[in-house]
Amino acid sequence: MKRGISCLLCILILGSCTEKKSNPEETVDVVMVGGGIMSVTLANMLNELDPNLSIVTYERLDAVGKESSSAWNNAGTGHSALCELNYTPELSNGTIDTHKAVEINESFEISKQFWSYLVSKGKIGPPKTFINPTPHMSFVIGDDNVKYLKKRYLALQKEPLFTGMEFSDDQKQIKSWIPLVMDGRDPSQKVAATKIDIGTDVNYGSLTAELASNLLKSGKMKLELNHEVTNFKRNSDGTWKVYVKDLKSNTTKTIDAKFVFIGAGGATLPLLEKTHIPEAKGYGGFPVSGEWLVCNNPEIIAQHQAKVYGKASVGSPPMSVPHLDTRIINGKKELLFGPFAGFSSKFLKNGTWGDLPASFNFYNIRPMLEAGLDNVPLTKYLVEQVVLTPEQRLAALREYFPKAKMEDWDLKVAGQRVQVIKIDETTQCGILQFGTEVVTASDGSVAALLGASPGASTSVSIMLKVIEKCYKTELETPQWQAKIKEMIPSYGQKLSDNIALANQIRKNNSEKLGIVWKEIHKDTIKLQKVN
Repeated sequence: MKRGISCLLCILILGSCTEKKSNPEETVDVVMVGGGIMSVTLANMLNELDPNLSIVTYERLDAVGKESSSAWNNAGTGHSALCELNYTPELSNGTIDTHKAVEINESFEISKQFWSYLVSKGKIGPPKTFINPTPHMSFVIGDDNVKYLKKRYLALQKEPLFTGMEFSDDQKQIKSWIPLVMDGRDPSQKVAATKIDIGTDVNYGSLTAELASNLLKSGKMKLELNHEVTNFKRNSDGTWKVYVKDLKSNTTKTIDAKFVFIGAGGATLPLLEKTHIPEAKGYGGFPVSGEWLVCNNPEIIAQHQAKVYGKASVGSPPMSVPHLDTRIINGKKELLFGPFAGFSSKFLKNGTWGDLPASFNFYNIRPMLEAGLDNVPLTKYLVEQVVLTPEQRLAALREYFPKAKMEDWDLKVAGQRVQVIKIDETTQCGILQFGTEVVTASDGSVAALLGASPGASTSVSIMLKVIEKCYKTELETPQWQAKIKEMIPSYGQKLSDNIALANQIRKNNSEKLGIVWKEIHKDTIKLQKVN
């Protein structure tokens, strides 16, 4: 009997060890974990700054940009705060805070500059494969919301980067902008909208593929698909030993890297924890899934040409902001409404149900529990969203498209997001943070990106922060300074404070990317500020 048990244990042990291991195969300058928009953006930026850097990217799926970067897994909005009302909160004194809106707008301008640079060099493009001009609009219903939108509009008129925005509370005018939204609407209903033509729709999945292809064609980056990074170990010289599993052959190899960037979407948090760097302690994550209603009627799709963002219900999180979006996906015009949020313990769309419980550890258990207790309304909202019926989703759609019919729309699963949970520096309590956060080791040898929206839109400015922290010495050299200003002409300057430069940058972006721009006039801005 004992012998039988021993044999069984041997079989189990051997079975768990069928994964073959090998000694370190190579040493590289940079390892990118994850083949999404963040990793390939950083890879391209580093290659431009130093073409001699050896870079390898590991992606667990069979192609780059298939998780959060995929066109179906995000809103596709060139997030620049032109229409997103959550970036312009109304303060307790009744004024509109435009600080975040200006910051987001500046960040997207930085992204467009880098894309324009790469297009001008023939390294990515044509631009219409990943970016297309699409008006950005805000639309609200009810007296209080109309008053808020007008105050928001007047506040943004004082900001140069928002030149060209129009406001109307006249139903006929709004109908000329967005007929689908107004057809069949009660003529006595109080509504208002803002419209600005410089908005864009961006296919981040296509852009990711373009950026990866640029480096692969030039031989500047090695890409390993169906390879999953499983662990890290610090070498005695400060470099990193990266453990990589080939998902097809079930073998594991190691590679030594001087710098590691973890840009694996929802999988970033558990991987960051495996580095054991002190800076990673205390972080947790809360996963949120999503769904879109996708129009299947070409006649309806043809009638709408805008991204129309509404206002989230009182007490709802930023992710709940409804929007009716024109999209260009793989060259085809689409119309999406949503997102409808949901809950899944997976950290990736292609993840596992055990991702959330596996992320708990000694350092983050307290902030995660505190954040949970502090966000009961979010939990309630997610539960309500999970149990929505098709009729309830249709009712939500009809607030933006009164004549919508069930048969014209299909439900499609969107991407998976992991919101950041961290310890607030002021209160020392756990908080749920919406947005993105870069975590770097003190010596700059490893960096990771946590969080979600407006991530992809601000990918270049976020990766600039990584470079500034992890390649500080190199960035101070004349060679890197000259190159980075060639890539991003506004580097080190605020466009909101330099109208002449803003006009120059936007005109160049318009010519290179085929998008709309509106010239800013100093006299107009001065007049707006006086008013």
